[in-house]
Amino acid sequence: MAESIRELPIVKRHHQGKVRDIYDLGEELLIVTSDRVSAFDVVFPTIIPNKGKILNQISLYFFRKTEHIIKNHLITDRVEEYPDELHPFREELEDRSMLVTKTRVIPFECIVRGYISGSAWSEYKKRSTVGGLIQPQGIKESQKFEEPLFTPSTKAEKGNDLNITYQELLQRTDRKIAELLKNKSMELYRFGHDYLFERNIILADTKFEFGTRKGEIILIDEVLTPDSSRFWDKNDYLVGHSPKSYDKQYLRDYFTQAGWNKKPPAPELPDEVIEKTYEKYYQAYKTIVGSEAKIW
Repeated sequence: MAESIRELPIVKRHHQGKVRDIYDLGEELLIVTSDRVSAFDVVFPTIIPNKGKILNQISLYFFRKTEHIIKNHLITDRVEEYPDELHPFREELEDRSMLVTKTRVIPFECIVRGYISGSAWSEYKKRSTVGGLIQPQGIKESQKFEEPLFTPSTKAEKGNDLNITYQELLQRTDRKIAELLKNKSMELYRFGHDYLFERNIILADTKFEFGTRKGEIILIDEVLTPDSSRFWDKNDYLVGHSPKSYDKQYLRDYFTQAGWNKKPPAPELPDEVIEKTYEKYYQAYKTIVGSEAKIW
């Protein structure tokens, strides 16, 4: 099982990412979130049915919830409001797509970390720094920072992204742009953290992407999803330990323990991994949107 949706033959595909397919409609883009799943920068040959719908619905939800912080690229997710030539593809597009404004992408990922985990924890253990910033001694795994940290990275077309410091970001782009990216990312993180915390999810860290449209910087890509964020179960949280997550960490852990070398080609996903990974994603979605949650 390799893919869950057909290619759209009537429009030019602008870009195929690990999970999302982007189609160029001129002044607008159609983003279709597939059921593909990746880990360790490798796409698996097996899909997680309806995972794309979950990711798309969470992004839609938070695009609308964060409009008071910054404008975003969303136009509509209603297929009937898409261009006429897309209407025959309603079955493929329903719930897993959105029509967005085309922007000039700002080539940085804006990462905000509220808790120390993952690569930040590895860096701290080696050098007592996170994102190149010196941190106090004695920090434990999963501990909350006194203030969230802004740790940007370059957005690479090919290969791995490169972590940079905020000072390096200032050197690579206009100061006003860098300051806006940092300030809006921090504001978005704090909003997301507080919103999710009330729903028993800890937003450990997340990334945002931005683009420019007619001289204005807006939020693009995805926002506060399990693919772009590290979600922890608040009830399982304990400093010094790695809490249970709502993202694909289960899948990563499974293949790490199975001894896969994390290089292509990726192995097929066992049924158990498909089911449990889907459950993690759906649980996050249902917890976030509450009574608005759809059933697939």
